[in-house]
This record gives sequence, structure tokens and C-alpha cells, in this order.
Amino acid sequence: MLFTYNRFHHAVFMNYANEYTGKISGQYNSIEYYFKLKRTNDSLVKANERLYNKLKQDFEIPDSVSKLVLDTIRVDSTNINRKFLYMQAKVVGNSVGLPNNYVQVSRGSLQGVEKELGVIDINGAVVGHVVDLSNNYAVVMSLLHKQNNTSARLKKSGAFGSVIWDGEKTNVVLLKDIPKNIKVTVGDSVVTSGYGRFPYGLLIGTVSEIENDTKTNTYIIRVKTAADFYNIQYVYVINNLKKEELNDIMKRVKKANE
Repeated sequence: MLFTYNRFHHAVFMNYANEYTGKISGQYNSIEYYFKLKRTNDSLVKANERLYNKLKQDFEIPDSVSKLVLDTIRVDSTNINRKFLYMQAKVVGNSVGLPNNYVQVSRGSLQGVEKELGVIDINGAVVGHVVDLSNNYAVVMSLLHKQNNTSARLKKSGAFGSVIWDGEKTNVVLLKDIPKNIKVTVGDSVVTSGYGRFPYGLLIGTVSEIENDTKTNTYIIRVKTAADFYNIQYVYVINNLKKEELNDIMKRVKKANE
């Protein structure tokens, strides 16, 4: 009765009541937002997958002036020229501090994954490549593995070499085979060469240190990885749809020269 029939007391009561319920609603919304984050992240990863699959560099048109006419209609005509296909996958396991590190993802042979396919993180930075798989899971050899060997280029000069890991630092790999006549500076981008499992231009990292190798005519170049191997939750597996055609040609050449 006091709060209902007395305007002053009613106003004071409503002020405190609104503040209290507002705090409760704010906490509830924060909790609800937290549980919706996973759904939001999943949606963003799927959206990025669609965008990656529309990139111009993922299609390859044969070098020919001839016109090819088909007498049948294809539902997806881009399959004729598509070279790279991106497939999103959830990370279910990851190691960083071991001499040989792996990333496990929840996508396997039943979902289109094969051995030797390249793997990048959600920002397009190189993570590694598939070395083994089951029906629903795949194991990725990360850049932080002593047997890793990834073809790479210096973006500025175009000089190419190979990226390996010496097992010392978890965010630093080595770029080998860059001759001393090539100009290299700290901060230069190191990207994929386009030879093999990765499209050209995917970021591997940036040059952090340059040393002269006194035993050879090449540099010892340390590269800070673009991928944060401590925080990988989703990745994209990249399938080179033209790799079998190229492999078949190479097999015929090798067989003819045996």
C-alpha cells in the first residue's frame, strides 16, 4: 500500500526495481551471447569457405586460343576451370611444443579430404598438410615439424626456396636456398610459391632475422609464422583438383625415361 498509493515511494521503488532487473537482464544476455558464440563462429567459418571458393586465383584457364564447345549442359560450369577447392574443418587436437607437431581435424575421406592436401587457418595463413586420415578425421603435419618442407617465395623479389623447422622456436621457421645476391630485408613477406599443394601467395610469415651462411652462398633466414599455432580452432583444407592430371603426366615422363 505504501508503494502503490504514495507517489514518492512508488517512484523510488520503481527506480531501484528497474536498475536491479536491468542488471539481471544484462547478465542473462551476456550468458546467452556466450553460448551463441560457437554458432556465430561456425557461421563465419562457413561464410569464409564460400568466399575462398570464389577467389579468382583458385580457377585456372588453360593457355589456348581455341574455343571448346560442349554438346551437354553442366550444372556448375566452373568445374571446368576450378583448380582449388576449400573445405572448412574443426580442429579437435593440436600440439605445439613437441619436436614433431600435428593438428587433428574433424573431416576425413568421407568428407572429401585426401593425403597431401594443404591446410590454412581462417586468416589464410599456412598451417601444414594432411599426412593421414580416417573416414571422419584427418591428421595434419604442421609447419612446426622437422620433416616439413614447404615450397615458398619471397613476395617482394619472387625468389623461391623451401620452409623447414629447426625445432627451436614455436613461432619461427627457416627459409632455405635463398642466394645472397637476392635483396632481403626484415619484414618481407614469405608466401607459398604456387608449386604443389597450395595456391600462390598464401602467407607463411614475415622475415624476422637474416644471417649469412659462411659455408654456402645462401642466407639463413628466420621467418615468424603468420599462423598462431597456439590458437587454431578452425582450418580450411585445400584440394588441388588438377593434381591428378599433372601427376599422370609426370608418371608417363618418368616411365618413358627409365
